[in-house]
Amino acid sequence: MATTCDKGFADSYMILNPEDAHFFDIIHVLFSRNIGHRKFVDSNAEGDVEGSFRGRWLIFISIVLQKFLMFIAKPLAKLGYCVEMLVNLIAINGGITMIIINFLSGHLEIPDPKSHRYLSCIGNLDSRVKTDILKHEDSKYYVSLAMMASKACYENEAYLKSTITYDWKMKFVGFFDCWNEYQGRATTQVLILLDKSKDRDTYVVAFRGTEPFDADAWGTDLDISWYGIPGVGKVHGGFMKALGLQKNLGWPNDIERDEKLAPLAYYVVRDILRKCLIQNPNAKFIVTGHSLGGALAILFPTILFLHDEKPLIERLEGIYTFGQPRVGDKRYTQYMKEKMKENSVRYCRFVYCNDIVPRLPYDDKDMLFKHFGICLFFNRRYELKVLDEEPNKNYFSPWCVIPMVFNAILELIRSFTIGYKKGTHYKEGWFLFFFRMVGLLIPGLPAHGPQDYINSTLLGSIEKHFKED
Repeated sequence: MATTCDKGFADSYMILNPEDAHFFDIIHVLFSRNIGHRKFVDSNAEGDVEGSFRGRWLIFISIVLQKFLMFIAKPLAKLGYCVEMLVNLIAINGGITMIIINFLSGHLEIPDPKSHRYLSCIGNLDSRVKTDILKHEDSKYYVSLAMMASKACYENEAYLKSTITYDWKMKFVGFFDCWNEYQGRATTQVLILLDKSKDRDTYVVAFRGTEPFDADAWGTDLDISWYGIPGVGKVHGGFMKALGLQKNLGWPNDIERDEKLAPLAYYVVRDILRKCLIQNPNAKFIVTGHSLGGALAILFPTILFLHDEKPLIERLEGIYTFGQPRVGDKRYTQYMKEKMKENSVRYCRFVYCNDIVPRLPYDDKDMLFKHFGICLFFNRRYELKVLDEEPNKNYFSPWCVIPMVFNAILELIRSFTIGYKKGTHYKEGWFLFFFRMVGLLIPGLPAHGPQDYINSTLLGSIEKHFKED
């Protein structure tokens, strides 16, 4: 278990350590208010931790799910590797029939995970790469570009260099595999590119989100640990660790780090933006991300505000997140609202239909996590509603199960028809069709995929919102 000195930067904290949780300790949480005395709970927030049964029940669920993910992490990763290899094998060889023909003729092509032709599971769900459908003069151009970049950063570096340079006709600035000091390995990936136009240059910073077979990333989403940052509020612990939180130090303005080591996400992005924006005084930048990447996208400017990075903040054009989970408490949301209003920073949070992730972690009187900012909500027909909070904000309401399953059935049917109704750019493949079938068992999981968010930015009537804004 981490010691108190590890949280010296925080004025309060509650950290769950599932690796220290044993069966009877977990069960005991449901019957004892003194959960702060459990081995797997490290806290100095008396009263916040020892709450109602409902609060203890949510901690119990969080720990159990994290323990389960830890148990299946290796087999899940192997399954993911096999699925990716199989799908790429089919795609690269031109179909199942061609695999047999190529094998018999000795021309079978084996996928190389480092090749520019190799796609992740996310990329195979939606293989669209062309941006020629986007026009600079369109008011939603940068929103659509942000989502395309958020999807692209799930891929390998060779794919990104090729796609950004030759398909997008933009400048590839860098792709970074960033270190998580608490997990002792690189867990965070971030892409930076430069979009040049006649009127302006825009750097796009895109954080990679939760990969389908990454148990650690899903565990981070399900974790309800938090740190209280003085003057800011309580912020999700797992998201901060992924961004570059330092043990014993928190968020120092500057750090010394050996260049041979993997970089820390916040610091490497900040330093590159400092250098690039000095060299290009007329440029601005946007920050974006899908899923977990969306949480990191809103946390990045949080630390910029904390460090009073005015030269960067003045050049921050907007923050666009897609399927973003909740990040902090009510105090944190007020802090961010004030800072963004003060610095005229646009923040838009996109939510598609029954997507499960924006409804995590839980938000009720027993939990502290809250959303803030404008919610651009899209239903199954990609019709836009501008809301403060997405409907069914906690997902698990029993009254919503039947409507969500019915909606999943209609989305499955739409897989066959959308290409005919909207054009070939929106045609869905067999891999995405099978993924949508999962929605019949777990409604809202396929809705988290990037394909519906890309469709929302292209088909949704968001021009009016951005023109008025």
